[in-house]
Amino acid sequence: MEKATNGAAALETQTAELAEPSPFRKIISVASIAAGVQFGWALQLSLLTPYVQLLGIPHKWASLIWLCGPVSGMLVQPVVGYHSDRCTSRFGRRRPFIVAGAGLVAVAVFLIGYAADIGHSMGDKLDKPPRTRAIAIFALGFWILDVANNTLQGPCRAFLADLSAGNAKKTRTANALFSFFMAVGNVLGYAAGSYKSLYKVVPFTLTESCNTYCANLKTCFFLSITLLLLVTFVSLCYVDEKQWTPEPTADGKASNVPFFGEIFGAFKELKRPMWMLLIVTALNWIAWFPFLLFDTDWMGREVYGGSSDATA
Repeated sequence: MEKATNGAAALETQTAELAEPSPFRKIISVASIAAGVQFGWALQLSLLTPYVQLLGIPHKWASLIWLCGPVSGMLVQPVVGYHSDRCTSRFGRRRPFIVAGAGLVAVAVFLIGYAADIGHSMGDKLDKPPRTRAIAIFALGFWILDVANNTLQGPCRAFLADLSAGNAKKTRTANALFSFFMAVGNVLGYAAGSYKSLYKVVPFTLTESCNTYCANLKTCFFLSITLLLLVTFVSLCYVDEKQWTPEPTADGKASNVPFFGEIFGAFKELKRPMWMLLIVTALNWIAWFPFLLFDTDWMGREVYGGSSDATA
């Protein structure tokens, strides 16, 4: 366990020594990726719970679709973070994972947006819910989207830490900028989702199997992926990242700390205040996450007297 802790500390030291702190404009460029990521999160939180019920999933089972969020967050980010810390690609440590995450988001958005159309072409009856094929495609896209977003977020934050190069002021600024662009993405996502005639901007989204709500959702996600790919492309072209080479140990071999050894080593080093903070955060999210999932649904049913089983 001590070896794992020391190895993690050595890796952190190497990260801080990669270079001098990068210029402010490069930190802004990488932080802007958060706007594209959060645009998609906002749409996911506000639109997808009602949409999946339109496809025929009962109200009480809708939350099962959302299990992918906490599961992928718990597993994907630590695994991606571990491997991106040790990535020796000539393109850099973080950039390959950021590109892979953006590509997966594009695939997920296509599957979610066209779930109803693909399901109908495979035999779903529009007048006989549940549309099982559309639901299966939607669920696949939903899980890919959550995995992709978690694949993106971790390396982006780590990239900002690399650009800060251990400078405390630059690190605080980078984190503040990342939070700022997350807020920008939230504003864009919730604003786009509230505009019910947005589909008219992209008329081909309205089809026989995809009504106006579905077409709006599809258009919103098209805008989301356009923004994400744009800021990702600009940032990765503008901000260079050097190839990382691990420092050899005393015996001449590169140090390699096992994944679980590093995780358990980190837990062992946590002080009591940090454990209390983690527990409080977990309890908060038990209440906060259901609110995020069902606030739109609750407004529609309880405030406006609608039905989540409506077809339009």
